[in-house]
Amino acid sequence: MLKLDTSNRPQVMGIVNVTPDSFSDGGLADSPDEAFRLAQVMVADGVDILDVGGESTRPGAAEVTAQAEIERVVPVIRRLGELGRPISVDTSKPEVMTAAVNAGATMINDVRALTEPGALETAAQLAVPVCLMHMQGQPDTMQQAPTYRDVVSEVREFLAARIEACCKAGIPKDMICIDPGFGFGKTTRHNLQLLSRLESFQSLAVPVLVGLSRKSMIGEVTGKPVAARMAGSLSAAVLAACKGASIIRVHDVAETVDAIKIFKAVNRESL
Repeated sequence: MLKLDTSNRPQVMGIVNVTPDSFSDGGLADSPDEAFRLAQVMVADGVDILDVGGESTRPGAAEVTAQAEIERVVPVIRRLGELGRPISVDTSKPEVMTAAVNAGATMINDVRALTEPGALETAAQLAVPVCLMHMQGQPDTMQQAPTYRDVVSEVREFLAARIEACCKAGIPKDMICIDPGFGFGKTTRHNLQLLSRLESFQSLAVPVLVGLSRKSMIGEVTGKPVAARMAGSLSAAVLAACKGASIIRVHDVAETVDAIKIFKAVNRESL
């Protein structure tokens, strides 16, 4: 049984989207060869984990069938296995989870926290680490009017319940990490509150993954379009690391790796 190794914290997870419509990089890796070249660069830049997704979950995104998603991700995962890095599959569908793990994926990253029918049982049977993310609503409607009485406590309560459900299904706690779901059914104010209180998720005693790279909250704060959000993304990544994040999911791997190296060097000196 594979274990979730986050001893070298925080780790950098590189985004390899094989989708035509992702908000930031749709179409950049539209074939296994292009995805492989992108991942090769990430590995040379020091990436720790490669995260492959075949369905966009941006606000308003259209659904993709399980078969179409499998056809997108499986050839890519097989190719990326040559690079010697752990591979995560970004999916909510049990069929895709099974096909991806059989092709070489070693982690499941689910924006729906294994709530889809059959997903929890499938993940337990596959015996690979899982990441459980919080999302209010569904991608096509999640940004219409997200509301919370206390976003941090509600997200933490949801994730605590999903951790408990996973453990009851036979997934060991040391194979679980969580993601507060920045931008998934949350306003910019909600996102900023989550980031400012990210350390409160340490009480759940599992690693925390954050995905802040190029997101709309950074655009709203900085006034920059998607292509000009690197500086904001790096700032958010370092803030997340300071507040205990174990995995940082990003588009700009080389720059984030350098930023995290500085964070680690300073952190070592403070011990």
